[in-house]
Amino acid sequence: MRKTGLHSLLFVSGLLLLQSCSDDLLEVDISGSTYQLESIQLDSTIKHTPEERLDSKVSELSQKIPEIIDYQFYYCYKTGLPKDSVFQVNWADLTHNPYYKRLSERIDEKFPTPADSKKIIEDGFKRIHIHLPEAKLPKTVVFMNSFFSSSMYCTKNEIGVGLERYLGSNTDVIKELPPDVFYEWIKEAMEPEYLERDALCAWIMTHICEPGKDMNNMEAMIQWGKILYLTKAALPQLEEHILLRYNAADYQWALDHERSFWESIVKQNKLFIKSETDQAAFLQEAPFTSGFDQKGPDRLGQFLGYRIVCSYLEQYDVTLQELLKKPYNELLSEYEIED
Repeated sequence: MRKTGLHSLLFVSGLLLLQSCSDDLLEVDISGSTYQLESIQLDSTIKHTPEERLDSKVSELSQKIPEIIDYQFYYCYKTGLPKDSVFQVNWADLTHNPYYKRLSERIDEKFPTPADSKKIIEDGFKRIHIHLPEAKLPKTVVFMNSFFSSSMYCTKNEIGVGLERYLGSNTDVIKELPPDVFYEWIKEAMEPEYLERDALCAWIMTHICEPGKDMNNMEAMIQWGKILYLTKAALPQLEEHILLRYNAADYQWALDHERSFWESIVKQNKLFIKSETDQAAFLQEAPFTSGFDQKGPDRLGQFLGYRIVCSYLEQYDVTLQELLKKPYNELLSEYEIED
């Protein structure tokens, strides 16, 4: 094993670069797991409930998934609950809206039954439970139409999946979204292959490995690297570009420019300062990574954090429990760029 300092970088074959993070740590047997994830198709349930029974059905669901119901009706639909005086008018306006009706139809067409997605998500959490027995796991995944409020909404016990954000960028109702609100780069990210990845990642960053607060730039990037590696552990067969939420071309661009992005932030002395502006530029969704080549993808800080975690795990045999406890500077000290 060779160690490198922050400024002494090792370059090896490109083939190894593409195969990184595929070690035996991710191979676990889930056949004996007793974990079960319940699923609810909320949009379909609401849509197929007769109007005269809607109040009782929503009341029933409110007992089971109260936070999701409040989120759906108050935040996403902005109708209030059936018991509210304004509900009937608001509900009529929504359900008779031609765009809403077509959106609901497209969701039914694309996801007639989300059973396959539920199984993939459930198996992912089985793997997480094996790696991290004490980690909090969801009880229910709720497939819903959030009316473009969010792709994933995590409560204490549930994951709400906004199916409309996974219809595909070429779907007519996605193309019709107002371009001054939903920019092209936002629409391009609304692809179905990200659904299960997003569900696992959203829960991990909410309940298991929260993105950093009051961290320096490098620490925040490596924290994201841990989040992404846990997502990879949950979905070990997931292609790397989907894990990073890139298309294949953007992922390859990130690989090709890993060294130049690293050198850029080193030269600008941005590794160890605490900067909300830098972290927003490096880690948040955008058309590109601000302050770097606009030809490249966004979130190169997440990508770099993931590569740093991978580099460490290629050199050391540690469990995911141990990985979560490793300080960022220990992981960074073993960072090797492969080329």
